Order: sequence, then structure tokens, then C-alpha cells
Amino acid sequence: MMRVGVWLVGARGSVATTVVTGAAALRSGLLPPVGCVTETPGFAGVGLPPLDALVFGGHDIGGSPLVERAEELARAGVVPALLPAAVTGALTEAEAEIRPGIGGGPGRGSQRGEAERVIGDLVSFRERRGLDRVVVINVASTEPPFEVRPEHADPAALERAMDGPEEVLPLSSVYAYAALRAGCPYVDFTPSTGVRLPALDELARAEGLPYAGSDAKTGETLVKTALAPMFAARALAVRSWSGTNLLGGGDGETLADPAAGESKKASKDRALAAILGHRVEGETHIDHVPDMGEWKTAWDHVTFEGFLGVRMTLQFTWQGCDSALAAPLVLDLARLTARAHEAGESGPLTALGFFFKDPVGGGEHGLDAQYERLRAWANGLGVSA
Repeated sequence: MMRVGVWLVGARGSVATTVVTGAAALRSGLLPPVGCVTETPGFAGVGLPPLDALVFGGHDIGGSPLVERAEELARAGVVPALLPAAVTGALTEAEAEIRPGIGGGPGRGSQRGEAERVIGDLVSFRERRGLDRVVVINVASTEPPFEVRPEHADPAALERAMDGPEEVLPLSSVYAYAALRAGCPYVDFTPSTGVRLPALDELARAEGLPYAGSDAKTGETLVKTALAPMFAARALAVRSWSGTNLLGGGDGETLADPAAGESKKASKDRALAAILGHRVEGETHIDHVPDMGEWKTAWDHVTFEGFLGVRMTLQFTWQGCDSALAAPLVLDLARLTARAHEAGESGPLTALGFFFKDPVGGGEHGLDAQYERLRAWANGLGVSA
């Protein structure tokens, strides 16, 4: 049986903790795999690594141990109240594989040195645990947009620049670079820059490694990509689409920063124009409401025009727990990316756009069409091998 490491950047965050807790619950048969696309009949013959073949580790810059984090999430209603106690062994095992992450600020040394330390952690994890492959998934906080530099387009220039004192890469891209250098596929679960640089794309292809991203759709955008194709297919003219997102927890706190918020809003708004074929009035607003904790609410208002110019509206409200929505997608992405690596795929996994607001490599944004492409691709992995 193929053993797969799942290395989580942001390993003590709410999403990562829910992933490890949830995977342990599913392996033990304590709960059904609700929300896991790869556990549905359409993926039964894909040859994915089973859930009990996944081994967890990761990087984080601090935070409480996973057992304590899981207990906090239980008190917040994110995971069942008695579940942390039932999977303490799995949480403790994953906690033992968490290493200090890359911290921001002065006095850090060169990004080369940071990357080499991460590479060492990944290689050690793979060898010590006897893993066939390791998939690195970035579930850390969203970064602000990073200034484009000439080195980002040239692998040799990037290598030279990383030896100097300047920050030539955002932290997410340092992790992506290290993952690729360590022979690990990489997944950008957030809208941070990560692997989406020409030099890193070239490195991934040279190393024969697949990568995927960016910015998983778990709520409002998921609904948008299901509803917008309906308007387009019925030739109803959407005139405006405005949304307000209320977020608590660490995600809300991070996105309260205007720079980080811009990264998120740009990602959220991209799909709509792609599906409708034109830009519409309105935009997405994000507000931090600490009292909401791990929960989020999105309210959208859509105006559209029907036959003979009759004006109409649609409104919807989406309320959910972001970590509970995200965690099964992380498991899906880890399994599918590992299978793609095993099948010899490299470069951007565009078929995984089903999971993302801003799919690397472009392509279809409509949810139903994305799903059919994902299923066909997954079932074709290794068929001609």
C-alpha cells in the first residue's frame, strides 16, 4: 500500500487541525466521510491512496499543540465534542512531526538558508516514516500581494538572489521552492503567491512534479460558480453581483489587513467574469467580526435582466464553518495530487480547478463542468501507463 505524507504549512491552524482530527475519525470509522469528493462512487476506481495511508506533519511558527487546538475547536462546535479525546493518539503523532516554520521579520538570514532547512525537514519526514511520496499543502494565512521581480521569471537568477539578504520571494513561495527541491508536489490552498511564478513552474516541470491551486472555494464562491452558469445558460443578463462576507477567527483577522484582503477579493471575483463572459457591477466586501469565531456568513445580492428588459433580483445567504468546509478538500487534494505524481504527471494540475477560485493554468470556472473534467481526468490517471 502506498504511504503518503501530507505536510501542512500552517500545521496548527484551524484548518490543519480539523484535517488531522477528521482523518483520524474517518480512519477509525467514527464518522462518515461527508464532504470528501474522493470518497464518492465517481472516484472508486481511481487508485487513490486510502485514508489510512496518510501520514501528517508540517510547519508552523508557534501555537498550541494539536490536542489543545482540537479541544478548542470542539468547544467552538467545529468538531464533535468527544472527538478530540477519541483521536488523541493521532493528534499526538502528527504533533511530533511539526517543525518550526519560517518566521517573517529581520534577522532571518538568507532565503536560501530557510529553504534548505525546510528541504531537510521534508526529506527527513519522508525517509524516517518510509513514505512513497510527500504532498506539501499550504493552509497558512493569506499573504498580501508580493511585488513582481525579474528573478521570478528565471530559475538561475532566482537561485542566485536567494543567497543574498533580500526577500526575493514571499514566504509561501519559499515553501513552494523547498517542496519542489525536496521532490514533493505542492498545493496552494490559499490565494498567496506560492508556486505561481514562472521560475517555480519551470522547476516543477524539470523535477517532474505536479502542483495545484489556488485559493480553495468553500463557501460564497462555491455557490457563485454553481449559480453563474445557470444565468449564462438561460441567457439571463446579470447586471450586478455584490457580496458581503463576515468572518471571525484567524482568517477574518488576517483578511482585515487591507493588503491581504485584496489578495482574497481578487481571487473571489475572478470566476464570475470568466463564467458570464463580461464584468458586472459590484464587488466583494470582507469584514472581520471576532465574535463569529470559526464561523462565516456571506450575503450576496444579484440583479439581472430577463425577457423584454424586465429587471429581477436574486439573494442568497451562506453560513458555515470554514474549517469544516475546507478540511475534506485538503484530504481530496492530497490524495489526488499523490495519485497524479504516481502516474507521472508534472506541472499545473488544471483538472483540480474544481476545488479552487483561481485555478492555476486557467480553464473552466463553472462548477458542474469542472466536476466532470475532474472525474474524467482522475479516472484516466495511469490508464495508458
